[in-house]
Amino acid sequence: MKSFKKTSLIIVSIAFAASAAAQKSEQVKVVASKNERKVDVFIGGKPFTSFLYPDSLEKPVLYPLRAANGTVVTRGFPLDPKPGDPTDHPHHIGLWFNFENLNGLDFWNNSYAIHQDKKNLYGWIRTDKVLETKSGATGVLAYHANWTNQQKDVILEETTRFEFSGTGNQRIVDRITTLKAVVDATFTDAKDGLLGLRLAHDLQMPATEDQKFTDDKGNVTIVKAGTDKVANGNYLTSAGKTGNDAWSTRGVWCKVYGKMGADSVSIAIIDHPQNPNYPTFWHARGYGLFAANPLGEKIFTNGKSAKNLHLNKGESVTFRYRIVIENGGQTIGAKELDMIAEKFSK
Repeated sequence: MKSFKKTSLIIVSIAFAASAAAQKSEQVKVVASKNERKVDVFIGGKPFTSFLYPDSLEKPVLYPLRAANGTVVTRGFPLDPKPGDPTDHPHHIGLWFNFENLNGLDFWNNSYAIHQDKKNLYGWIRTDKVLETKSGATGVLAYHANWTNQQKDVILEETTRFEFSGTGNQRIVDRITTLKAVVDATFTDAKDGLLGLRLAHDLQMPATEDQKFTDDKGNVTIVKAGTDKVANGNYLTSAGKTGNDAWSTRGVWCKVYGKMGADSVSIAIIDHPQNPNYPTFWHARGYGLFAANPLGEKIFTNGKSAKNLHLNKGESVTFRYRIVIENGGQTIGAKELDMIAEKFSK
């Protein structure tokens, strides 16, 4: 009996020590490379993500994103394709922030795939300054960018601040973006926006049939059904919606979760009460687009209402989001996400 008690005590002690290690904050290192037009972020001495803003990209992105165990949770294509990567929607790169219809220009769907003679229909976000980088318990990256047309006329000035933190099994990105109108600016209600993330193949939902999507210019994209049995993801929202039922519904948070290797992995996006049209609509597709779009009310409500956000010259609007990536024996639960959302709302 004494031997059994001693063994039990050792097991409990090991479990407690492992849990404590998982909760301990890890140091964040933020390293800017002006010549390469990127900023690398390391957490706990391991690569987490890179902020990329080369002139060849139509928008700045965080790419790739990794879980604490090093697993890449975003799609590799088109920058670094992995075997089995879907090749639809080449504008879906890592984590990004833009919109389908600002003053008639489509920022969301712009990519190398748009033919030059149609580029005048699309907008471009050009990052011109990295304002701050800071390492420590919380890593900081702030930048300035301009939302422009193809002639580089500025419509909006963007100032974004990222805050990065992490533990042994968790990574957190807080994004605060302020858009200031240089000229009168209207976000006309549209499906594609605003904070987007393209998931790794594993976190897609399984599909047995091809899917067809059409943007507001009539461009058709076919998403091929998977046959490799890798996709095993699912969605859950704070309102209890799951799977494909998450799309077009409102919620304070939405998470995607699935098995990647030996671990369960989840990514949650959390909305902020001060954001316009809170709680947001979830533009969460089974094929791997995971987006929060508060400005797409018309399509998400089947035309019952619309959200056209207008800024007069000189006015501004701020959006705040938290992204939580977790890995381990099980995915983060609803109660814990509620608590994280409550803390984020302060």
